[in-house]
Amino acid sequence: MSIPAQFDAKTIENKWYDYWMKNNYFHSEPDHRTPYTIVIPPPNVTGVLHMGHMLNNTIQDVLIRRARLKGFNACWVPGTDHASIATEAKVVAKLKAEGINKNDLTREEFLAHAWEWTDKYGGVILDQLKKLGASCDWERTKFTMDPDMSASVIKSFVDLYNKGLIYRGYRMVNWDPEAKTTLSDEEVIYEEQQGKLFFLNYKIEGTEEFLTIATTRPETIFGDTAICINPNDERFTHLKGKSAIVPICGRVIPIIEDEYVDVEFGTGCLKVTPAHDVNDKALGEKHNLEIVDIFNEDATLNSFGLHYQGKDRFVVRTEIAKELEEIGALAKTEIHLNKVGTSERTKAVIEPRLSDQWFLKMEDLVKPAIKSVLETGEIKLHPKRFENTYAHWLNNIRDWNISRQLWWGQQIPAYYYGDGKEDFVVAENIEDALKLAQEATNNKQLTINDLKQDVDALDTWFSSWLWPMSVFGGIMDPESADYKYYYPTNDLVTGPDILFFWVARMIIAGYEYAGEKPFTNVYLTGLVRDKQRRKMSKSLGNSPDPLDLIEKFGADGVRVGLLLSASAGNDIMFDEELCLQGKSFTNKIWNAFKLIKGWEVSETIPQPESSKVAIEWYEAKLQQTLVDIEDNFEKYRISDSLMAIYKLVWDDFCSWFLEMIKPAYQQPIDKITFDKAIEMLESNLKLLHPFMPFLTEEIWHLIADRTAEEALIVSIWPELKPFNASLISDFENTIEVISGIRTIRKDKNIPFKDAIELKAINSENISTYFDSIVTKLGNISAFEYVSAKVDGALSFRVKSNEYFIPISGGNIDVEAEIAKLTAELVYTQGFLKSVQAKLSNEKFVAGAPEKVLANEKQKEADALAKIATIEQSIAGLK
Repeated sequence: MSIPAQFDAKTIENKWYDYWMKNNYFHSEPDHRTPYTIVIPPPNVTGVLHMGHMLNNTIQDVLIRRARLKGFNACWVPGTDHASIATEAKVVAKLKAEGINKNDLTREEFLAHAWEWTDKYGGVILDQLKKLGASCDWERTKFTMDPDMSASVIKSFVDLYNKGLIYRGYRMVNWDPEAKTTLSDEEVIYEEQQGKLFFLNYKIEGTEEFLTIATTRPETIFGDTAICINPNDERFTHLKGKSAIVPICGRVIPIIEDEYVDVEFGTGCLKVTPAHDVNDKALGEKHNLEIVDIFNEDATLNSFGLHYQGKDRFVVRTEIAKELEEIGALAKTEIHLNKVGTSERTKAVIEPRLSDQWFLKMEDLVKPAIKSVLETGEIKLHPKRFENTYAHWLNNIRDWNISRQLWWGQQIPAYYYGDGKEDFVVAENIEDALKLAQEATNNKQLTINDLKQDVDALDTWFSSWLWPMSVFGGIMDPESADYKYYYPTNDLVTGPDILFFWVARMIIAGYEYAGEKPFTNVYLTGLVRDKQRRKMSKSLGNSPDPLDLIEKFGADGVRVGLLLSASAGNDIMFDEELCLQGKSFTNKIWNAFKLIKGWEVSETIPQPESSKVAIEWYEAKLQQTLVDIEDNFEKYRISDSLMAIYKLVWDDFCSWFLEMIKPAYQQPIDKITFDKAIEMLESNLKLLHPFMPFLTEEIWHLIADRTAEEALIVSIWPELKPFNASLISDFENTIEVISGIRTIRKDKNIPFKDAIELKAINSENISTYFDSIVTKLGNISAFEYVSAKVDGALSFRVKSNEYFIPISGGNIDVEAEIAKLTAELVYTQGFLKSVQAKLSNEKFVAGAPEKVLANEKQKEADALAKIATIEQSIAGLK
């Protein structure tokens, strides 16, 4: 079989992915084996592959391929998330470009457009993952809006409502004016922004006196319903019981007292706007204040904004400042740093807003999730330091706002039968709702037409928190074979940015519905950043297209490049040089394979001693590396596992082992050694396969014709066996000896084809087991141990052992060598003199740190040893 000169990644990747799919290697069904299960963190259905996805899914593929090789029934469930806010925003924008306003459509008409969008763009990212080599069980692909998945979400809502854990409440919520929906607290990102502090004058009713109040949001004065002072603030004692007049709108509002007011902030007075600040809302309830909502859903001002009606809040902020100044109501402005809440999805500035919403009580639900991670260790976070973040979030959790003012998503299964806010029932379908409504009203005449379903959709996270259970049908049918076999899953690979959004909530749901953990280990990846430590993003233009990288470096090269620098939880400073390094590794392995397959094999020649020794050493080295690999996988140090394999293959296999067994030029290799070389190569391929699936499968089949059952993807992971550790340590000495010989050959221009003699004084009693290797790799004609120094020879040291290469055959210009050694001797003597001067300086010795002093003494010892060696070399040449 001819082997191509170059590794053609593109052709090979397509060939082997099709082969794996055709032979159904990725698919899993329950059987007698132990399951190993991963569920994919579902990317947005309309998303495309980015560097974060590349890293995350490469790690998952490494884990699943390794599990498959280790004999587990490996199941990796792929899927996508309907992403309510992001997808609806894209559909609305598309409709707008076509001249269609969402508000002119019925819900059904809008959802038809949303499904059309999803059918067109959904799943693109999953197809892109195939280019990466992701070995997902594609037959199990799920979408959070699949009928069975939606049914699971609705069933969960009804169950939690019936348990008294879901309630409807009029609360201050985070409003995203761009997406026109409420957000949970966790979806609000607080950013420090530089703004202004406006000092406004409020006239005291019936007087000529003014009260100055500082605010960052002057546009909200239209919603002011009180001014609050601290009862202990003597500056304002005279204002108790009085009223003030709001500038521009002229509303008369009471001056109230409450210790909530910080006397140190601003002017010590607070304007109270209950409809637009959560703390003001609390004050309003306490003091029975009027609530005036001044904003439309898009954060433009409504009719309460008078002549500013219809204008955006930030436009009004600029314009109203000018008007306030003109009427003498603006005392001054100051630059002010303020933390501003922004939408995690749209980046719009959040507007606090009072609204009727659905909430899930979290106080009791969260307790098992705290215990399993922080107390019993039943679920482990990798790295462990994220437990602090996890603890902070869960110990400070508030009720979860689970309703969204969107149409794309699971519609809340609450059905209203009357005009009152409490005139509703909750049921999985309208037929069950009708029965409940008839019972609630004691009116059998009610019909389905009398019921109106809540228009809001559920938070996307309320869907995906069921993911590890719902993908196996566990919510709808807890007795299903798949659910009982695959759940709980094993490992979850995700980013720390959704540790609370998704990971903690899945844990909560797992204990609530299954009574057990959803997974055992959570591997938290870092963010992929550029060389300047900036987060990769489209807006910065610093994020390469992953598919372009695969085209340029091959999927295996990109996978290796990403993983070599991807330690758990630590950000990756991505550089295309990493992928180039991965591609170079691919070429190194390919060329090593070509070298082996290019050897002529003889069944008659005996095995050289050097080859026998080399095989024994490499078998030990491979086993030692396997121990390290297993330990690193156990600790979720995936990059360390890859680095161990990388060094084994590049340094030990390619640079040493193949050199040790390589036959002489145009000579055959013995059959025993060749077969062992193939066996070692196959072991390497098994270790490499999870990281470099395409290259390894290609070489595996080029080694021999194999059936589908014998494919590498379903072969057996190397077995851990006892090994002789002394072989490994002894070989380290051998490397130094060979290095010493090669250095002399290089320095003295002695070609490798010219055999040389080697003599040695074995003072260290180093093992002679590898002498045949030294003889071969040094091209030594005779290797002899002696008891005394050899005159007329070049020498070098390895530890206390001294090695001599006798001068013969006129290979060396003796006079030039003596001159060179003499110059080196003079330099070293000068260096020794300077070191000894330091050590004889009492002041230096008394004041120098212990480490510095030890370092100088070591320099002295090294210089003395070097001088002795040079003097001996010079004497031997004379």
